[in-house]
Amino acid sequence: MNLEHIRNFCIIAHIDHGKSTLADRLLQLTGTISEREMTEQVLDSMDLEREKGVTIKASAVRMSYTAQDSKTYELNLIDTPGHVDFGYEVSRALAACEGALLVVDASQGVEAQTLANLYLALESDLEIIPVINKIDLPSARPDEVAEEISNLLGTPAEQILRISAKAGLNIEAVLEAIVQHVPPPRGDVQSPLRALIFDSHYDPYKGVVAYVRVMDGEVCPTDTLLLMASGATLKPVEIGVFAPDLHTTGQLSAGEVGYIATGLKTVRECRVGDTITLAARPAPEPLPGYRKVKPMVFAGVYPSEADDYQDLKDALEKLQLNDASLVFEPETSQALGFGFRCGFLGMFHMEIIQERLEREYDLDVVFTAPSVEYEVLMRNGEVITIDSPAELPKEDLIAEIREPWMKIQIFTPTEFYGVVMELATQRRAVFTGQEYPAPNRVLLQFEIPLSELIVNFFDQLKSKTRGYASLDYQFAEYRPEDLVKLEILVNEEPVDALATIVHREDAYHKGQAAISKLKDIIPQQLFVVPIQAYAGGRVISRANVKALRKDVLAKCYGGDITRKKKLLEKQKRGKKRMKMVGNVEIPQEAFLAVLRLQED
Repeated sequence: MNLEHIRNFCIIAHIDHGKSTLADRLLQLTGTISEREMTEQVLDSMDLEREKGVTIKASAVRMSYTAQDSKTYELNLIDTPGHVDFGYEVSRALAACEGALLVVDASQGVEAQTLANLYLALESDLEIIPVINKIDLPSARPDEVAEEISNLLGTPAEQILRISAKAGLNIEAVLEAIVQHVPPPRGDVQSPLRALIFDSHYDPYKGVVAYVRVMDGEVCPTDTLLLMASGATLKPVEIGVFAPDLHTTGQLSAGEVGYIATGLKTVRECRVGDTITLAARPAPEPLPGYRKVKPMVFAGVYPSEADDYQDLKDALEKLQLNDASLVFEPETSQALGFGFRCGFLGMFHMEIIQERLEREYDLDVVFTAPSVEYEVLMRNGEVITIDSPAELPKEDLIAEIREPWMKIQIFTPTEFYGVVMELATQRRAVFTGQEYPAPNRVLLQFEIPLSELIVNFFDQLKSKTRGYASLDYQFAEYRPEDLVKLEILVNEEPVDALATIVHREDAYHKGQAAISKLKDIIPQQLFVVPIQAYAGGRVISRANVKALRKDVLAKCYGGDITRKKKLLEKQKRGKKRMKMVGNVEIPQEAFLAVLRLQED
């Protein structure tokens, strides 16, 4: 097709502002999907996506639209993930477009993630078309929201489109705006092939299916292709477009969006952001912006029943086929047995994986307390990275421990200014600045340790601001901090799954809280079980689980006191011997209790 008649665009929005519903209406209006095939949120194929109101896996679709000027245009909608954990995927999807629809909820207004994605789109030099959605809601305030957007973008408030995606109001105006305002793609069909991979999924018959935007050149089924970052070569199994199902076309040329079925067996060889070129005539340089996605949050994943270990391994391998950002390796815990150490992009990503393991693979799994990756500078000058407290070397070998810090933006109504400040400072956050992008709304900027952010920060922020605040974050740097390993000893044996890395100032009260909780959960034995919290080379808190006692004096009546003493001494020696060989079973609730403790 003539490049002048192609429009590549995406939709950016905060969670639950109506992005997927608007995509449904566009598909209906252009006749891409028949009424019979229509379901709610067509592009969100996972049940989880529909339940949580957030796109987890990006998708793309080609639509054909005859505009008011009687010309037929090819519109390629690239759907972007809707959560901050998937920020890199969003940036690659934006790089594949020339324009973006900025969807804002008429009742909620501009939110933190709206701003974050908007800035990403502006950095990618995209044409922004603002759209106010949900104008039919009783709580809608379209005029105020239009003013907010106008202050942000400089677009006159009266020119901003007002729609209701659910009711189908004014949707045609959106299509017209895309045709008129989004520039056609630039690209040279004669140049060497350069195609950007903005997403992929695994198909058992076709291997990895790469979602691509062809920037230059063209790709045909007979070509041998080269992936510039991974160095893999392949012959395409199939080439086509999304309509919205996979539809074979045989070739893709500059400006077009489609898919290449690669036949590769793992998503790791075909990473998001990589550039596809011809092996015989490679491009001089890859497209900019590629980087390896790095997990930020780590947790141990163990089956509740030891027999399910192989099933858990198979399930994680299958999930990894579609999700290259999930990493895992085998790990053993004295308390929980055999399991895996998994790396996730963030807490939301971890929650999604946990729910998918339980729902799709019917597994009962235990997740240990989430931790982050620390850099440890040893006294001999070596720098090692650890993602589990159990891996932390002895304190006398460590020169310093560096922990990851994040830059965060919290967007909130001004009435919650004090509440947000208090919450952030409790979590060791450093205030860096503030802006007032709209009347009665403030954007607060902080730097905060990632370890403080991953445990329940978002939930507390939502509850303290009655759901009005929104959060966006990105990695800042590693900083040296005064950190110690907090270990829990049960019967003088360290329990590796309960160990955490904490700030030295917090060690005492966190240790004390853990001991108080465990004292009530660990069952009584026939001997006294000491539970200790150990940090910085000393025991900082201790409690005893009392022994179950047999009344050995019951049969001793009358006679001298020495007879009673003799029996009690004999019992004491027996308990001492039992304690030396005794093994304390730690129930599952103990791990869950310590996890909940971190969340409080």
